[in-house]
Amino acid sequence: MKTTALVIIDVQKGLDSPALGNRNNPDAESNMASLLTAWRKNGSPVIHVKHNSTEPNSSLRPDLPGNQIKDVVKPLTTEKLFEKTVNSAFIGTDLEKYLRNIEIQNLVMVGLTTDHCVSTSVRMAANLGFKVWLVDDATATFERVSYNGNSFTAEQMHEINLASLNGEFCSVVSTPDAMALAN
Repeated sequence: MKTTALVIIDVQKGLDSPALGNRNNPDAESNMASLLTAWRKNGSPVIHVKHNSTEPNSSLRPDLPGNQIKDVVKPLTTEKLFEKTVNSAFIGTDLEKYLRNIEIQNLVMVGLTTDHCVSTSVRMAANLGFKVWLVDDATATFERVSYNGNSFTAEQMHEINLASLNGEFCSVVSTPDAMALAN
């Protein structure tokens, strides 16, 4: 029985917008695609999550082209897709119920962005009792300016978020290490 699912979070065309600023990890999508190929080859469960923004200025609104999942990780008709309107892949969706029904205990999580929907979903998955691996080079984020005007590079944001998750909510691994988990 397959017990480890690959969860691909919010890899949508609208997150390619230059308006979002500088992004780290330019190979994230190709690493996601490699993991997706391995999961498909092994017949392991693949789950896609898509953000349907309710914000008026978001490129991820369902009525805009930016809402579409990028071709590099486009779901097959046989793969489960969950649509959400908040940061967590578990709130307002049947993701947890689905995972329990197919007896999934372990999650390998990838996607965009490290500090928003990926982090929130990882935290919630761990709190729900799933064992989680987060793939550092198959996630990415953007530069940010803090509440007090301090600037943080995309790489700083990525590393800080991975540091706060690792060991507490998940194990942070690389794509090659995650490949071994495609049971």
